[in-house]
Amino acid sequence: MFDHPIPRVFQNRFSTQYRCFSVSMLAGPNDRSDVEKGGKIIMPPSALDQLSRLNITYPMLFKLTNKNSDRMTHCGVLEFVADEGICYLPHWMMQNLLLEEGGLVQVESVNLQVATYSKFQPQSPDFLDITNPKAVLENALRNFACLTTGDVIAINYNEKIYELRVMETKPDKAVSIIECDMNVDFDAPLGYKEPERSAQHEEATDVEADHSGYVSDIGFRAFSGSGNRLDGKKKGVEPSPSPIKPGDIRRGIPNYDFKIGRITFIRNSRPLVKKVEEDESGSRFIAFSGEGQSLRKKGRKP
Repeated sequence: MFDHPIPRVFQNRFSTQYRCFSVSMLAGPNDRSDVEKGGKIIMPPSALDQLSRLNITYPMLFKLTNKNSDRMTHCGVLEFVADEGICYLPHWMMQNLLLEEGGLVQVESVNLQVATYSKFQPQSPDFLDITNPKAVLENALRNFACLTTGDVIAINYNEKIYELRVMETKPDKAVSIIECDMNVDFDAPLGYKEPERSAQHEEATDVEADHSGYVSDIGFRAFSGSGNRLDGKKKGVEPSPSPIKPGDIRRGIPNYDFKIGRITFIRNSRPLVKKVEEDESGSRFIAFSGEGQSLRKKGRKP
């Protein structure tokens, strides 16, 4: 009857409303605290049935919108085990959307570009106590499917929750972080103050002082203690080391004319030792110049 098929505008789009609750309200014998550590939600089985009939791209990514407050974020899906008409969200995601328990949230399927860059700002200076924050964040982001600029995500490390605000994402404001090579950068934590450094300015004097009288104080002297014998005798044991004259220990004289960028080579800094002039004949070595000795008591021949 019809020559052309009727076009369906929403053929590849999933869009519906659910009443959202936090994960703590999820009934079941198993502890689902793992949902709080990531950015994925739990949806009802009917959503899986509708998604399987649509020609959507994988992985499944969704846009969550609170129409009452005009707040939105993006997430992935973890399981389809929720009751019909209900979805379960992590607590930090409900805070970003300004949702209360039982509030209405719009869930729509979306396609996001793969992330190449992201920048985070810790919400507390305590995040600086982590030894390797990039490795901790990389491990925590494995439980996330996407990031949205402006969101405050929560990660758990060493039984402590750290909140980080997503300051920037590239190439778009909402990106997918599944199987991606993403560069991560950190901004200064909220409330962080740089330590004050006291500037020490030394005033240089033009008048040259006489440094010949500089003598360092007598401090540590190695092996200056008294010895003890195994037999208990005091023989050969000095009660105290010989005193050191202050004139024997002198401190190096600093170069007060030093200027940055100039290197000064000091030659003949040590006084030369005067050599005693000796007679060349007395100092010259002559082989076999000694006199021989004989066992017989005879006069020597001249």
